[in-house]
Amino acid sequence: MTEHRHESHPEIVKRLKRAEGHLKSVIAMIESGRPCLDIAQQLHAVEKAITQAKRTLIQDHLDHCLEETVGALPRDRRQSIDEFKSITKYL
Repeated sequence: MTEHRHESHPEIVKRLKRAEGHLKSVIAMIESGRPCLDIAQQLHAVEKAITQAKRTLIQDHLDHCLEETVGALPRDRRQSIDEFKSITKYL
């Protein structure tokens, strides 16, 4: 398998490491008996970090890999690809 890297990958790793830190905090909070509200707030932070990492990865893939595969298209055939890329931002 060939190496597959994009400029966004370091940022994605940073987000995932942040999520990992939050997750470790959640585990420690549960083990120490912290209030549920505090735990829920930390879990929310974990979810947001992972969601943003996923969104960045998908958008980067579409912007680079899909474009590379599809190649240059005439404007009239390009609309569906552009709409697909736009709609995925709402995932």
